[in-house]
Amino acid sequence: MLTLRQIEVIRAIMITGTIAGAAKLLNVSAPGISRLMKHTERTLRLKLFDRRHGRYLPTPEAKDIFEQINGVYRKVDDLHSMLARIERGGDVEFKFGSVPSICHVMVPRAIERLRRKHPDLRIDINILKIEEALDYLLLGKGEIVAMSYKLDHPGLDFMPLAMGELLCIVPQDHPLAGRTSISAREIVQHPLIGIDPTDPYGRIMSEIFERQKLHYDMAIKARFGTTVCSLVRAGLGIAIIDQFTVAHGSMQGIVNIPIEEPTHFQTYVAMKNDKALSLYAETFVRLLREEMTAVVSPRVAARKITSG
Repeated sequence: MLTLRQIEVIRAIMITGTIAGAAKLLNVSAPGISRLMKHTERTLRLKLFDRRHGRYLPTPEAKDIFEQINGVYRKVDDLHSMLARIERGGDVEFKFGSVPSICHVMVPRAIERLRRKHPDLRIDINILKIEEALDYLLLGKGEIVAMSYKLDHPGLDFMPLAMGELLCIVPQDHPLAGRTSISAREIVQHPLIGIDPTDPYGRIMSEIFERQKLHYDMAIKARFGTTVCSLVRAGLGIAIIDQFTVAHGSMQGIVNIPIEEPTHFQTYVAMKNDKALSLYAETFVRLLREEMTAVVSPRVAARKITSG
């Protein structure tokens, strides 16, 4: 049996016609090439080359062997081409979903890095309501969904993304705009634009109000954080929003104020548990986690370390 190293040496001698040339091509010593060639011919009990005037000429008996060796190298070249195509993302479409709060700022930043790594990758992004995520995954419409909470389902697995917190947002010319923090008791003293209390983020704040027995009235409610931000910017009230929606100054005309009460939450990536993730999905999850973790405040990071 020929080893891959022996095949490589035989081909190098075929191409260059000399031991010295083969050694240079393979970046090894000429004596080593010579010894391996002699050992190969002894093992095969077949003369592969005639030595004439310092050159190695293939023997007629070795013609079929050389054709097979060239065939092996063509297959190897095909393999390399396929691996390069996979690395670039050629002929592949990566489909995934995300809830709006993560998709607004965090997903585009992760996608930009993903495209740099796999420049030919096609991407299909679906912005989903929480209740749409289950069908999206279970029906195989996409590989993963970035979610604001996890649930128990026998067909799904959840991987942690990043821990975040809620913020109070006010118009930039609001009397509260200069504050470095604000309490729940102060928040309810102002017209409040709210996300539905049944929403994962809305539930966090409504439970704080209830524990402190604070009456609050939301004259305006909106489903998505970007809409809430636009309503605040229009001067219709203040609001509570997750930090990822307003990260990196994405919402002009509003000011973000930390809330004094703990408002931490954990985000996740959901996927079907009967199918391995693609290279592109795994890379995207890693990049998305890095982008989200980078905007987490020190007090949230400290809480995560403390909680293990």
